[in-house]
Order: sequence, then structure tokens, then C-alpha cells
Amino acid sequence: MRIGLQIPSFTWPGGAGEIGSRLANIAKTADDAGFYSLWVMDHFFQIEYIGPADEPMLEGYAALNFMAGVTRRAKLGTLVTGVTYRHPGILVKTVSSLDVLSGGRAYLGIGAAWNERESVGLGVPFPPLKERFERLEETLQIAHQMWAGRREPYQGQYYHLTELINSPQPVSQPHPPILVGGMGETKTLRLVAQYADACNFFAAFGPDALRQKLDVLKGHCDAVGRPYEAIEKTALDTVHLAAEGKTPAQVIESCHALAGLGIQHVIFNMPNVHEITPLETFGREIIPAVAEF
Repeated sequence: MRIGLQIPSFTWPGGAGEIGSRLANIAKTADDAGFYSLWVMDHFFQIEYIGPADEPMLEGYAALNFMAGVTRRAKLGTLVTGVTYRHPGILVKTVSSLDVLSGGRAYLGIGAAWNERESVGLGVPFPPLKERFERLEETLQIAHQMWAGRREPYQGQYYHLTELINSPQPVSQPHPPILVGGMGETKTLRLVAQYADACNFFAAFGPDALRQKLDVLKGHCDAVGRPYEAIEKTALDTVHLAAEGKTPAQVIESCHALAGLGIQHVIFNMPNVHEITPLETFGREIIPAVAEF
């Protein structure tokens, strides 16, 4: 099993003046500790589940490029980019650049977008859900075409690209893995089966729900002729690793249960990540213990 780190909040002691140094320390420590991946949300306002909208929130790809410069091994991605935030051609170019500059460590994490407040607040179009999913499928098609080096025009319902030049191409082969986030059984998991290399579920939904989603994903894979084993199954969870929170043994037990369902990559966020000690504990006690799951 692989272990990743998501950093969804930058509300740390010292304020804006210390965000850069603290983020660098977090990323470097996690990389040295053996975390397989590092993730940030792709939001412009803080989301309501974590804090007030005006809490500090870094632009996702700027943060990833910054972390790429202080790490050497960990994969890097957004969990996940809202499809309406960036034009598909520019998004593919952005992820390609991250992959080149990091030596082949980028993921393209993408979903249908949901946070209407930040879109309306910053003047970003936020079409109805049906259209967002249609735009998501076209974006996935564009990504595959650009990363295959096919420059012919793309004519979709929403996007019209006349010259799909993407130079330099990514270092990752055949391309940076595409992770489609979300648990919707009809649309999201079909898109995973047809276009993605990874999916992402919420561990908090519990084993029964996760088992059902994985069964649905397998059905979609069978329907499109895609090997179910080709999809990396990831889950997002939260852990407060501290004296008043969970113990390393409890985290290992949770990982073992997720592995039993077929989850291969667990991505944790930690409210006390800036204290650094939880990352060191993961590296010393948890990551080696779950490696064979």
C-alpha cells in the first residue's frame, strides 16, 4: 500500500509570511519520510468543511511547483482540479510542465467541480452539473490526444482546439496518470473506467459504500473493455496523529481494512501537519508497516 499526504489548509502559526517556509518543511519531511504522493486541493477559497472562505488558500499548481523544487521522489497532484477552472489545453500544458520540471512526478487530478461560491466570487463560469460533466469528458479526451502527440483539431460541443501542440511532452510514460475524483456511480465512475488511471473515494463513507463503489467501477470497466486492475484505487482520509488522537497502530489497522477492500493508495490529511512530528511518525512506524498490504 502507498501512503500520500494531502495539505488542504495553510492556516498555520506565523501567518502569510511563514507559509512558504512551513510548506517547504512539510513537503521535504514527507518526501524524506517515504510518502508516495503530495496533494493540494484546487480551490481558490477555503471550503466550508475545513474553515471560513477567507482562510489562506494557495493556488494549487503554484503550490505544487513550489513543492516540486524541494522534493525528489514524491508524486504531485491536485485532489482535484475543477474542470471549469482552466481551459483544457492550458490545463494539460500546466500539468505537462509540472511533470517535466519534477522529473516525471505529476498526476492530473480532475473532477466536475462543485464549489459554486468561489466560481461566482471570482467570475469563473459555473454551468449546470450536466454540462460540467460533459466538459469533463471533453477535457479528458483532449488530455489523451495532446499527450499522444496528436495535433489535429479537436471539435467538441464546448471546446474547439485547432492546433494541439504540447512541447515539451511529459516525462511520465505514457503520460502523467489521470485521477478522476468523485464517487458518482453513473457518470463519474464511467469516466474513470473509460479515461482515467486512478479513482479517489472518501474513506469516511465506510467499507460497505466503498465496496459498492468498487463493484460499480468494475462493472463500468467490463462494459468498456478496460481491465479493472489497470485503475489505481485511492482513498482520502483524515487522521489526527497525536496523544489525544489516533495512535500509529490504529492508523495501520485502518489501512489494513482499506487494503482488504482493494484500496491501494491512502491519502491522509492531518490537522497538525505543521508540527512535523506526525510526518516523522508516519515515516518511522506506519509507512514501512503498510508497505506489504
